[in-house]
Amino acid sequence: MSWTQDPIYVSGMLCIAVLLSVWLAKNKVGRTIGTPILVILICAVFANSGIIPTATSGHLIYNSVFMYLAPMGIFIALLDVDLKSVKNAGFPILLMFGIGALGTIIGVLVAWFLVQPAVEIGPLANAIAGMYTGTYIGGSINFNAVALAYQVNEHAELFAATTVVDNLIGTPWIVITLLLPRYLQKLFPRKKIMPPSGELGEIKTHESISIGALAAIFGLSFLAMAFSKLLSFYFPVIPEIIILTTLALILAQFSFIQRIQGTHTIGFFLILLFLGVIGTLCDFKTLAGIGDLAGTFILFVSILMLVHGIVIYGLGGMLKIDWDVVTVASQANVGGNTTALAAAESLNRPDLLIPGILVGSLGNAVGTYAGFFIAGILG
Repeated sequence: MSWTQDPIYVSGMLCIAVLLSVWLAKNKVGRTIGTPILVILICAVFANSGIIPTATSGHLIYNSVFMYLAPMGIFIALLDVDLKSVKNAGFPILLMFGIGALGTIIGVLVAWFLVQPAVEIGPLANAIAGMYTGTYIGGSINFNAVALAYQVNEHAELFAATTVVDNLIGTPWIVITLLLPRYLQKLFPRKKIMPPSGELGEIKTHESISIGALAAIFGLSFLAMAFSKLLSFYFPVIPEIIILTTLALILAQFSFIQRIQGTHTIGFFLILLFLGVIGTLCDFKTLAGIGDLAGTFILFVSILMLVHGIVIYGLGGMLKIDWDVVTVASQANVGGNTTALAAAESLNRPDLLIPGILVGSLGNAVGTYAGFFIAGILG
């Protein structure tokens, strides 16, 4: 095994990428780009230059980040917020999420008829269309659920291609949507849906963390994840992430939980590690090796994303919705809970943390069903 594959080394480099992104975000240019985008870009460069492995190889650390650290980061970050924020942007973000989901479905159908992917892909084309429908309504949970049901994962090259293109197109969309609001606000000013003065503070940048706080945060996280897994086993119709989110929201309303210091710092750090792993999925070498198939996927997903973007930002503009709300809703569609949370953080909108997570969880719940529906009607 190459030393660059060593789990300890890879873990260290992911942490270094987070450190670099935080440091770069302190200067003027880096502050404009934002820490979440920087960590994705840094890890993409690391992976494609061979400094760390790409995620398409299925590395142990990357799998662990997806399986454990990402949901844990969501849970911990949610312990820091208050449900009162929902009333400040509840209906607008729910509306935009629904419009974004509709945009994804329209985009898949438009791409299907323009690209004719079945010619290049074969009999699994409808399943892949369903996978992209699911993932761009609520995140990768839906992508993998549809893939497993149609056994796309058993076709290694095909599954790798769908995954790489998903992240190759999805990652730039994260960057684009985080940059769009400031320019759209200048061109087409919209009233920002903000909470009353003093109701919600700025996103925390420094916290004092004690041993007791660490024990409480991680103890609650591990137990909540174990309970979510158990409950999901007995009630498989309920996605595990929704159970975990619900537990976090309930706990966050208790005053003794609100007094725990460190939830934002630890939660956002884990989310940045997750975003770093997303960057390693942008594997250009794998993409170049699959020839025409890659071109078909890239064209299909590009059309899908373009239609999604036109629908959600177009209708959002016509309805005069806060551009930040439109962006967080789109990220809840495209990346699910985690990127919605990261978008709210990057835009410095603490009032959108809970709404983004809630609609992201909604996407986890309905995206899989939408994916199966599209796969069925196109099959």
